[in-house]
Amino acid sequence: MTATAPLDVLIVDDSAAIRRILQRVLRQTDLNLGEIEEAGDGTEAIEILKARKFGLILCDINMPHMDGLQLLARIRAAHHLKQVPVIMITTEGGHGKVMEAVQLGATGYVRKPFTADQIKEKLAGVLM
Repeated sequence: MTATAPLDVLIVDDSAAIRRILQRVLRQTDLNLGEIEEAGDGTEAIEILKARKFGLILCDINMPHMDGLQLLARIRAAHHLKQVPVIMITTEGGHGKVMEAVQLGATGYVRKPFTADQIKEKLAGVLM
């Protein structure tokens, strides 16, 4: 059995508290994690994605400057990012934005408020 390379993760959310919670939850998983980077919005995320690769992106839908749907569209349009799993994190109660995210190529989504177990379960389904 070969060892897998550590998984670098990008967390994109305008809430510093949510980014901290997601970091903590990720560290509690059994995933072989590398570095976890953070971005406060889609514009910041694009700059980070220009500089390095990630094995997973966790992204809020509602953010200032460039929202998660706009970011997701840019990620899926970029040849070198097409295959990166993107999990959307949302407070959206309706299916409209979630369905739009799925149509744009989101790998999955989790609704806020979320539990650590919900995040772990979603990641297990995507990454295992």
